[in-house]
Amino acid sequence: MNNKILLRLGLLFSCVLIISAAVIYFTFDIRALDYLTMFEPCCILLALGSLAVGLTFDGLRLITLASITEERLTMRQIVNVVLSNYFLALFTPGASGGAIAQVMFMRKAGVPVAKSTVVVLVRTVMSIIFLILLVPVVLHSDPDIVGWMPSSVITAVSAAFVSLPIIVIYLLHTRYPEKIIFYCTRKLSYTTRRNCIIWYQQFKNAVMVMGKHPLMVLRAFVESGLSLLFIYGTVPAFFTGLNIDFDLLQVMGRMVLLNLVLYFSPTPGGSGIAEAGFVVLFSNILPEGVEGIMAVLWRFAAEYLPFMLGAVVTIRAFGSDVLNMASVKSKTKQGRNHLPNGKNSQ
Repeated sequence: MNNKILLRLGLLFSCVLIISAAVIYFTFDIRALDYLTMFEPCCILLALGSLAVGLTFDGLRLITLASITEERLTMRQIVNVVLSNYFLALFTPGASGGAIAQVMFMRKAGVPVAKSTVVVLVRTVMSIIFLILLVPVVLHSDPDIVGWMPSSVITAVSAAFVSLPIIVIYLLHTRYPEKIIFYCTRKLSYTTRRNCIIWYQQFKNAVMVMGKHPLMVLRAFVESGLSLLFIYGTVPAFFTGLNIDFDLLQVMGRMVLLNLVLYFSPTPGGSGIAEAGFVVLFSNILPEGVEGIMAVLWRFAAEYLPFMLGAVVTIRAFGSDVLNMASVKSKTKQGRNHLPNGKNSQ
């Protein structure tokens, strides 16, 4: 393994440990020891089981989306794609590196770059749309979060979230998005403007592919939602181990809000923001002094454990120079020529 990846892995682990230690240090209370001594270790297995089911549905979603593009992946290839997403996602803001990892493994499995890009984009879009559609439910069912907001404002915000996907789909059938992109990037460099247009064309192409297979897309959407919910289910599993009373729907709703924010996090893998957001959202649910420990447990179970598994499969597949390869793939992908309909000119 070369020195560069060792250095980056070392820096990443150091950052994770520092953030985890800081979260526990600044939130810990001596009274938390009473709850920790009563913690039931079997709930760790429950959390890992929920994570495994979530990753399984993630794999099923990948199979469904690949079949839409008339591609087939073996079980080993599916496992590699799902886990590699966690590996590179933790190195990049907003987990954007996970998309590159998925494309790399799908390309290695013989799936053309154009098709793998569509699959990855659809996968991400589905996850975000699922969370957006749940936001109105969360706002109306959790008064502790929006108790200060008038009911009319909550209704208006809920309507905006529900209508957002519909508005986006409508705009994709017009020229307005391209005009907006041209206007907003008019003072930027040619390369930046070109990359923005290419990204938009890929996104539009992905949505159009979804529209041609409504039943398969619905199936993938359900699998996407189940995948996210079971992965978030690691949190109530840990809460159960503390023998405290909590509202399952309230906990899952707050996890939906937190993870929706993390999709747009500027920090690698949402590090720091995830832990801080967790503490803020669950401080009134958990006993005082325990919220930091629960935040770290959640991150290690739902993020860092898949990351370590993803590191193994990714480095074994592409070698220790995988980070440089991902960087080159990203630049190459941005630099390709695309036709107006979003298809690769090759």
